[in-house]
Formats: sequence, structure tokens, C-alpha cells
Amino acid sequence: MIGIVVSEFNKIITEKLLEGAKKVLEENKYNYEVYFVNGSFEIPIMIKLLSKKKTFDGFIAIGCIIKGETEHYEYIAKAVSYGIMKLSLELEIPITFSILIVDNLEQALNRAGGKFGNKGEESAKALIKILKNL
Repeated sequence: MIGIVVSEFNKIITEKLLEGAKKVLEENKYNYEVYFVNGSFEIPIMIKLLSKKKTFDGFIAIGCIIKGETEHYEYIAKAVSYGIMKLSLELEIPITFSILIVDNLEQALNRAGGKFGNKGEESAKALIKILKNL
């Protein structure tokens, strides 16, 4: 079972990333459950809480952090990136990173099914590759 944790902030982007991840998991016959959180900052704690169920083989973290007029974006991006990496190592559960950290909406759209593909699909493929090697 795969857990997918999705930020509802910048939903226009995260919905496209989620659809890409679900498509790949379904094509490869993986079961999954989707959980929503308010923003990317909440993704690591949700994954940690879900990991206590001991029913998940891996997780996909989906979010979108777009640069604003303040430094807030940098603090959130660093905290979330570090939190997910730390959790994956501590829990010994693969967590793939499909959290876009971009300067503007156009960059996000290009990575959520636009000219640079769908990073949700790529994240699901990366998780499957890890799981097949275990």
C-alpha cells in the first residue's frame, strides 16, 4: 500500500501532480490511499503519523511552494525538504519528493503536466523502482 500525502495549498498544481502519481500507480497495479493536508509544511508530520499504522510500503509527498514577496517560501521549502529526507531515513520507508519549489505559477504548470512533464508521475515511478529493489 502506498500513501500519498497532498498539500491543498496551490491546489491547481497539486491536483495535476496527484493525477499523474495515481495514473502510474494504477498502471503498475499498486494500491494507494490519498491524504490531504493544508500546506506542504504539514506533509512530514502527516507521513510520520501515517507510518505508525505500519500498512504503508512507501509514500509520495505532493506539494507546491511558489516564491512570494517575502523569505517565507525559503524557510518552508528548506524545512519540508529536510523533514521528508530525515523521515525517510529514520523510518526506513521510501518517501519520494513531488513538491515543486518554483519561482512562479508558470514554472509549476510546466512541471505539473506541461512542457517538463508531470513530476507526480516521475515521483511514483521512482517509488516503484525503489520498492522493486527491496
